[in-house]
Amino acid sequence: MLARAFAAALCAGLVTTGCGRAAARDTPATGARRPPAITDTVTTAVAPPDDAIPHDSLGAAMRRGLALLAHTGDSLPGYVGANLRCLSCHLDGGRRPLFSLVGSFARYPRYVERSGAVATIEDRINFCFTRSLAGRRLPVGSREMHDMASYLAFLSPGIAPGARVQGEGTPGIAPLSGEPARGSTLYAARCARCHAGDGSGTAAAPAVWGPRSFTIAAGMAREQRLATFVRRAMPFDQPGTLSDQEAYDLAAFVMSRPRPDLPGKSRDWPAGGAPPDVPYATRGHAAYHPPPVIARQGDTLGIIVPLPGPAPRLPATH
Repeated sequence: MLARAFAAALCAGLVTTGCGRAAARDTPATGARRPPAITDTVTTAVAPPDDAIPHDSLGAAMRRGLALLAHTGDSLPGYVGANLRCLSCHLDGGRRPLFSLVGSFARYPRYVERSGAVATIEDRINFCFTRSLAGRRLPVGSREMHDMASYLAFLSPGIAPGARVQGEGTPGIAPLSGEPARGSTLYAARCARCHAGDGSGTAAAPAVWGPRSFTIAAGMAREQRLATFVRRAMPFDQPGTLSDQEAYDLAAFVMSRPRPDLPGKSRDWPAGGAPPDVPYATRGHAAYHPPPVIARQGDTLGIIVPLPGPAPRLPATH
């Protein structure tokens, strides 16, 4: 937690003072000034360019964090099951206002209805590892976790907790009903050249179904969220050329195909209130067009991000 506070303080200072002459040595935590709190919607332009990362020990951690986001599976093959990387969904280095990473560090800790608990930024990173990357949770105390959190802090300079950042979620499109048969035809014409006819991905783009794609419990497995991403960002070299209905048809087709399961997913939204397009059953919610699932192999305990519990009772030290 001290490292995270230090990172946030430094990033706030970078915006107001730059990294200039002080970049050659470790930047002190004291004296870093934070810009005034931003109450209206913040644009992603507040994130400094990567060449503003300081040339000190914290800057080295930030660069390692960026490298992990860009080469997740290559860097952490034991923790990633999919052939996606973090920047497969968080485009333009996490700066594009669509699932943007800008301000993510300032949004946590926060209460997450899906978990029914308060989550930290480390929990949020592990949700991505276990759900979107079909992998295993990364040890919270690992250097790699600290590195990624440090880079997310760099992308969140001076953003006040609770501030709304442009593109932090899903810029919605009108709710429609997708048709998998139409989506199949569209996929062959517009998507297969990058994602392969069998959905397994190519060197140019990741898998969209099959054992190396995102799990049934990933945020992208919700039809409305996937349709929005497709509508705004795909095809990668021609974004915005699909209609809303075409995006929904493609999402419906992709979500009709097999994908990795997530043990314990039925415990999501423990208080009820799951969004209507969640493709698996939870409390008070029937699965929406559930796809075939592929069982996860090996020890499943590392696949689940545990909920926080009370500290163990220890004898007094005085």
